[in-house]
Amino acid sequence: MDVELEILRTCRTLAVVGLSSNPHRPSHGVSRFLQRAGYRIIPVNPRETEVLGEKAWPSLPDVPEPFDCVVIFRRPQHVPEIVEQTIRAGARAVWMQQGVSHPQSAARARAAGLLVVQDRCMMIEMLRLNGSRSS
Repeated sequence: MDVELEILRTCRTLAVVGLSSNPHRPSHGVSRFLQRAGYRIIPVNPRETEVLGEKAWPSLPDVPEPFDCVVIFRRPQHVPEIVEQTIRAGARAVWMQQGVSHPQSAARARAAGLLVVQDRCMMIEMLRLNGSRSS
């Protein structure tokens, strides 16, 4: 089973770092899609108080409940800190959205036992995998 499929099947609570309340931002559209598909979305953005009907948290360490996967909608230079916070939080996976990759942080996350995806859109992968199952 590929890593994308394993994350999509087993990680149901997603902390989305960089989730914006602006409906024109990719983070908003992708998260809305995932929420409608049954995933629990936890917005993580210091500039937001609520997104998609969920309370937003300023940073991962502020999130008071467990989450399975951290979805990153931030520039690559922010990834190392987010990955370290993900490891400390005990999440199972980190997913860097399309256009976001950081090979050293990906290696660090894998060494800590996390599932890792880089430079892929979670929504596109879900649609692709669902399409391949129905063909």
